[in-house]
Amino acid sequence: MDTSSPYQPAKPSFQPPVTPPSNAVRRRRRRRRVAWQPPMGQKRALLVGINYPGTEGELKGCLNDVSRMRRCLVGRFGFDEAGIRVLADADPSTPRPTGANIRLELERLVTDARPGDALFFHYSGHGLQLPTETGEDDDTGYDECIVPCDLNLIKDQDFTELVAKVPDGCRFTMVSDSCHSGGLIDKTKEQIGNSTKQNRAQLRQREMKPPSSSRAGAFASLVRIFRGVFESPCIHGDRRGQQQSSSVQSGGQAPDTKANVRNRSLPLPTFIKMLRDRTGKHDVGVGSIRTTLFHHFGDEASPKVKRFVTFMAMAGKLRHDGGQAEQPHAVREAEALVEQEQEQEQDARRWEEVHAGPGVAAVRLRRPRNAVLISGCQTDETSADATTADGVSYGALSNAIQTILAGTKLGAAVTNRELVVGAREMLSGQGYTQQPGLYCSDEHARLPFIC
Repeated sequence: MDTSSPYQPAKPSFQPPVTPPSNAVRRRRRRRRVAWQPPMGQKRALLVGINYPGTEGELKGCLNDVSRMRRCLVGRFGFDEAGIRVLADADPSTPRPTGANIRLELERLVTDARPGDALFFHYSGHGLQLPTETGEDDDTGYDECIVPCDLNLIKDQDFTELVAKVPDGCRFTMVSDSCHSGGLIDKTKEQIGNSTKQNRAQLRQREMKPPSSSRAGAFASLVRIFRGVFESPCIHGDRRGQQQSSSVQSGGQAPDTKANVRNRSLPLPTFIKMLRDRTGKHDVGVGSIRTTLFHHFGDEASPKVKRFVTFMAMAGKLRHDGGQAEQPHAVREAEALVEQEQEQEQDARRWEEVHAGPGVAAVRLRRPRNAVLISGCQTDETSADATTADGVSYGALSNAIQTILAGTKLGAAVTNRELVVGAREMLSGQGYTQQPGLYCSDEHARLPFIC
């Protein structure tokens, strides 16, 4: 007698064979999941603000930028206070934002990252632009750098190597409210801007194209609303487009405004003077900046600086202190670092070529996949540091970001592209000449800011 319940149908005696998905199918499925699923992992951030108090390059608004962003991360994006590290020279309660400390915290940020994590790095401070080394292939033709409080530069290639360690499924978002910040993550696709060599040639054609979607038009209307609500004479730059005139660069009152505006560019002569004072070497010049950094900071110097010094030493062209050659120990150490990096790169290239072919492998090795950079300006521009008549100081980009987010309903997403377009519109309406940029993949341009 059959006693099985009518609500529990018998299992079929035959199970059709299931073909396991191929590796290519698995990879496509992973990419789709990465692209559209919200982050389910940890949210961690590093915020760096450097005002350089008591120096010729003193700024005013960088600590305020960091404080506002910290509140925003907690209140809007759901970050835990314990997951946010702050380095600020104007706040004695935080570690000093030296080159070594910033690199250490950035390495911790990406080394501990897992798929699903959202990583965020905000930098407010000086930017510096150096000519690239001879024969170097660089997107912009220059080394874009951020300037830690001890002047131990962190360069664009350093950031490129850093974000290459970010695992798939994890997104690293970087906001750099500094001068010459376009292209700070070298080899990343330029979505908005004209900092790279290729995009400079296409700038005129790109800017003449009208918006192609109703969403773009709707967001443009939203920007106009923001501009009408939040514009105030105290946060305007020069309405006549003279934000970067000599009076503003020297920290003087910007014409037709109530704000004191200066830029966050550190002129090369000023940087050299500051470097001489810090190192005690009064013969530092434009051609010896990298070797001076290497000698003064040693192991804590930028990996790119170490490679340059090694190359020059091996070529027999590097002299120091009255024509003496580089110290053998330092050269051997730098050579070992270069050899290790070359072996890792060759292993990665061979692995990619086996699975994708040489052409695709070269592209993958060149372009960071999981990074987003929002720059305060283009590589040949400066970013503004403003102080209102009431004594409130901030970076122009940082203020624009906070204004746009504050005017967006809590829980509503603003994409990376929308945020940069909105910031450009807002700063232009306020009289600033700087043009924020967006550097990331097409996919990440459409994703929400941070997470």
